[in-house]
Amino acid sequence: MNALVKRVQESLLDLVGGAVRLLPAILLALVILLITQYVVRGVNQVSKRFGRRILKSRSLQLLFTQSCRIGTWVVGIMIAAVVAFPDLRLGDIIGLLGLGSVAIGFAFQDIFKNFLAGILLLIEEPFQLGDQIVVNEYEGIVESIQIRTTRILNYTGELVEIPNSIVFTNAVRVLTAKQCRRTDLDIGVDYTTPLPLAREAFLNVLNSDIEGVLKEPAPEVDAVGFGDSSIDFKVRYWTAPQIADVRRTRSRVIMALKEACDRNQISIPYPIRTLHFYDQRNFEESKPLNGARSEQQ
Repeated sequence: MNALVKRVQESLLDLVGGAVRLLPAILLALVILLITQYVVRGVNQVSKRFGRRILKSRSLQLLFTQSCRIGTWVVGIMIAAVVAFPDLRLGDIIGLLGLGSVAIGFAFQDIFKNFLAGILLLIEEPFQLGDQIVVNEYEGIVESIQIRTTRILNYTGELVEIPNSIVFTNAVRVLTAKQCRRTDLDIGVDYTTPLPLAREAFLNVLNSDIEGVLKEPAPEVDAVGFGDSSIDFKVRYWTAPQIADVRRTRSRVIMALKEACDRNQISIPYPIRTLHFYDQRNFEESKPLNGARSEQQ
């Protein structure tokens, strides 16, 4: 019993002694990590300035800055590990990283998937910062592409963070990719309206100086079908691609078209329904309709 107690005491003393011997190295490693944090801030600022000089794309500038920041942290952590555990060699660290990467890969596969998708988005650059995009049911202005998420600000002022893997694997509508964007408006006229007169009136409206309507590509007006109560026209015109310009120009065009209809006495009809009434009591299936003679003699 005394031997067991003595062995336990010796083990505890060895542990305490080892901890005391490692304490200065651990404290030095913590200092190195603290210094690394400040170094990362300086590297972040320097990489931003250097990236602006050598790279034109804002997305690639962001990727360069993020890579420098992550690389600095990796170097700092490895130096701290070597200082804290002097017996730890570079080969041991590489082996530990290899084994740990497998376990971490399974545990954080979604995070790594979003990380890789973010890098590919920054390299391929399907859209730029400031573009207006639509991803699934979300629409807004691209604020930033982070390591894990893409941030967009929707038109009601709400910030939406979408995982990069969703952005990368789904269809993305880039509304501001080109210099202009087309708007289609439907308008119906009464069946008694001369169609050439209506078409000319609508074209004159679009070719007038309405703020926001572009002259090129030229506006178009087409008769597209016979509706229940009207003959339907499709009015097409082009504006700047930003949603604010599209929305404001649409309002101006609608008011101008209504004014042109009033000026040219073109009626925009209400829905029309034709109702037929008959007395059900006077209806019998055995009687011929419209005075037709019965085939039975």
